[in-house]
Amino acid sequence: MTPTGIGRGRGAGPHLARTAAVAAGISLLLAACSGGKGHTGSSQGSATPSSAARTVRGGTVTFAEGAGATPDWIFPIVAPAYFSTANIEQFGRLMWRSLYWIGRHGEPVINPSESMAYPPTYSDGDRKVTVKLKPWRWSDGKPVTARDVQFWFNLVKANKLQDAAYTPGEFPDNVSRLVVDSPSTFTLYLTQPYSPNWYTYNELSQVTPLPQHAWDKTSASGKVANFDLTTAGAKKVFTFLTSQSKHGTTYATNPLWQVVDGPWKLSSYTVEGYAKFVPNPRYSGPGHATISAFVEEPFSSTQSEFNLVKTGKIDYGYIPFPDVPSAPEVTSRGYRIDPWLLWGINYFPLNFNNPKLGAVFKQLYFRQALQSLVNQQGYIHAFLHGYGIPDYGPVPLKPKSPFLSPSEKTNHYPYDPARAKSLLTSHGWTLRRGVDVCTRPGSGPGDCGAGVAANTALNLSMLYASGDPSVAQEMSAFKSDLGKVGVRLNLHSEPFNSVIANAVACKPTQAACSWQLAYWGGGWAYGVDPFPSGEELFLTGATSNFGSYSSQTANRLIEATLHTGGKKAEYAYEDYLARQLPVIWMPRPDVQISAITRSLTGVLPQSPITSLTPELWALTK
Repeated sequence: MTPTGIGRGRGAGPHLARTAAVAAGISLLLAACSGGKGHTGSSQGSATPSSAARTVRGGTVTFAEGAGATPDWIFPIVAPAYFSTANIEQFGRLMWRSLYWIGRHGEPVINPSESMAYPPTYSDGDRKVTVKLKPWRWSDGKPVTARDVQFWFNLVKANKLQDAAYTPGEFPDNVSRLVVDSPSTFTLYLTQPYSPNWYTYNELSQVTPLPQHAWDKTSASGKVANFDLTTAGAKKVFTFLTSQSKHGTTYATNPLWQVVDGPWKLSSYTVEGYAKFVPNPRYSGPGHATISAFVEEPFSSTQSEFNLVKTGKIDYGYIPFPDVPSAPEVTSRGYRIDPWLLWGINYFPLNFNNPKLGAVFKQLYFRQALQSLVNQQGYIHAFLHGYGIPDYGPVPLKPKSPFLSPSEKTNHYPYDPARAKSLLTSHGWTLRRGVDVCTRPGSGPGDCGAGVAANTALNLSMLYASGDPSVAQEMSAFKSDLGKVGVRLNLHSEPFNSVIANAVACKPTQAACSWQLAYWGGGWAYGVDPFPSGEELFLTGATSNFGSYSSQTANRLIEATLHTGGKKAEYAYEDYLARQLPVIWMPRPDVQISAITRSLTGVLPQSPITSLTPELWALTK
């Protein structure tokens, strides 16, 4: 998973710009909003060709990259600084496929027909996993084998700290050994039992066979051998391959990168981000391309991209949120409009270890009051033009998935300023000079709560990311509503990178713990790890637990989803977190408002983890 708009953590990368400025009178507008225009997820315009249209072979399809979000890393084991959607889902996966493909009918689930391995078999009390590969081939004609999986595993194990997907205690730490049983079968022996559902989705889906017969070398002129079978050798091979990945000018000419098992081969590339792919004639998976080329076009700004859309010069682009009113003009140019739903959540963390207000943040009633002041439907309607989804807990409401519990479909804390005010006054907060102060310190039922000192004032600070008008609008509206119940919110914006650099987990005695609330605006994407189990976000001490939330009950429930498995464990975890508010849930904007030429078919539904499958697309006349 990764924070969207961040390019940090596991999975997706930069989120596209979201919305435009809205007229003054924000708080009045929100108060009047009962909801947006509704998010149907359906496209405007025909999603399929008319009866008179016919599929043609050949042709080039152009795809608009996000503004400034260009592919710049080709080696399938991605370095931390390059871990993004642009490099993984929309570049690397076109050439090299992992064992299990995520995305079926728009849902974030494993697609068996698109996967290069048969469903895994678990045994020995879920301590042993056996996987059989389908008969795929590399582009040079060699078969994809279990030895290629072992090669990938050895490289990852010996160089795990340089792998952006690595989380301590998880893969490869939770594997005691990998055994090649036959050319098509391998077995993983695990260090302890794991839920098959979690392990398949969040661990096996990352396993990516690499061409050992072509890449197991330590220099460009060196011979291929079994270097990876020793730790020292695996480190040398890894160093060589990562060094080659840093030379973007050679991506399309380096023989290493021409050995692929995916449906596409890179034929042209520039360091500015332009990438042209042609079909891999030996691709063994389903859906052989009918188009002759797929091109990813880079853009320095959303406006430059939209200029091409308005003139009909890009096949698969997007409408920037500020330009949503121009949608009729776009459809008149022969496009259909389809919102791209992301499998992720949006929220802002509270710093539970802040020396001034951390004790206040630890009070559930206070977090309930804050959540009751977030007008999610109002924000979606006013600031996102209806292109957003509310979030009520750690599992997204949309796209449809088998992971959402019935309880989490309900907003447990709807927008209700009166309830927020009642929660504060009933717990010992009194309005003085426009700001609530604690007048009943203590830990009794009607007191401010353990650790909250007398006369503590609800004078909060929020650091939020600059550059996105909708984020600023949300913060302005939130500040206005907080002020109505006696909570003063001091807003301060900084560039995105500054926000994520400052809003980090910390100890109360550290200078870095001065931050209180932080909002980057894009949320968190369950991308490479599509099973929304929460261990990276909400376990005590987790790296991406930015606010240092800590609950032994939450820890136990999260661990159960990893090891016990089953709907009962999954639902218990998400229902608890939805009500306990380890963070404050915010509405989640769509990835983008896609504009897709009507002559291009097979695109919908769009991938919930932002992958691209142009081998399944076709042009019509």
